[in-house]
This record gives sequence, structure tokens and C-alpha cells, in this order.
Amino acid sequence: MAASLSWRGVLYAGGLSAVAGFVDAVAYIHLGGYFVSFMSGNTTRASSDLVHGSFLGAGLALGLIGFFTLGVVLSTLAFRRSEARRLPGVLGLTTALLAVAAVLPLLSAEAAVPPLLAMAMGVVNTSYTRNGEVSIALTYMTGTLVKTGQHFAAALTGAPHGPWLKYLTLWGMICAGAVVGAVAYRVTGLGSLWLAAAALLAWTLLALRQSRV
Repeated sequence: MAASLSWRGVLYAGGLSAVAGFVDAVAYIHLGGYFVSFMSGNTTRASSDLVHGSFLGAGLALGLIGFFTLGVVLSTLAFRRSEARRLPGVLGLTTALLAVAAVLPLLSAEAAVPPLLAMAMGVVNTSYTRNGEVSIALTYMTGTLVKTGQHFAAALTGAPHGPWLKYLTLWGMICAGAVVGAVAYRVTGLGSLWLAAAALLAWTLLALRQSRV
């Protein structure tokens, strides 16, 4: 849980959320309103597209949901027996998927980029797992804002202010990442994915270093 993390841990998790926000903003603009990390949004888009007769749009939204879920499944199976090295492993896999997605436009395979990005976001959401369950959802900001409100209400009645500030920080960092991603896409298009891959590589190396301590 974010409230139990140190501020250093919150900033580390927030950095991952920022990268996820970056990638989601890039994909959202590129796809014209579909997401690779926000599956509630894709569910709404799929429903709306079906009602309006846009079966292609509904298929895109549902496909992204499927690839996101596939990323969660593959990551969970791949790292279920290696708890000590699970975080660097998860982040390493996410980095590899982002790097491949960045290469694909150069190979005239741009259509394969969104599925890979959705899979990468599914993988990264398994970064913080406890007893087989996700303890910190890096892209589920609705839940984060609910916890922000709950802990803020508690603080108004005498509880510490740290917990709600930590959850608010996670939300703020995904917002910041999304803004940077939108600007980067405007400047470099899908080439901006190299920035996301580089950032995840740095976070992977930090996690690997920490796992050896």
C-alpha cells in the first residue's frame, strides 16, 4: 500500500506511474482516443462504439483490453517463483516491450505498436504484488484518488497527513508523465517511445541494484 511506503518508495512507484502516463498519452493521441493503460476508459469506448455502430472502434478497444490482460497473465506466470528478483524482472520485460514498440515504426509495422504498449502496461501493473495480489496499481488512479480522499478525511479528524499526500503524489506524477508524453508525441511522434523505454531501463537498473543489497 502506498500509505505504508516510505517517501522514497512513493517517488519510485510514482516514477513508474509517470512513465505509464507518458505512454498512455502517446497512445491516446496516436489512436484518437483509445488507451493502453486505462482499461475502464476502453470499456466505455467499446460500449459507446458498439451503440454507435463503430464495430472497428469497439474491436480496437476490446483488443487493447485483451492485450493488457495478457500482459498481466504473462508477467504473473513468469515471475511467480522469483519474489526477490520479481520487480527488476517485471520492469525489464516492460522495458523490452517498449523498446520493441519503438522499433516497429522503423520497420513499417506501426499497427503492432498499440497491442505491445497495452501488453507492456499490463506487465508494469504487476510491479507491486503481495500474496499474489497487486498492492499498488500504478495506472488505476480512480482508486488512488478514493484513497486520497479517505486519508484526507481521516487527517481532518486527527490522523497523520502523510498517507493522503503520498496517494496524491502518485496521482500527480501520472499527470506529469501524461503532459510530458503529449508534448513529446507532438514533437517526435512514436519516436517518443524511446524516452519511455530509457526511463524504464533506468528504473529497472535501480530495482536490480536494490535487489542485490
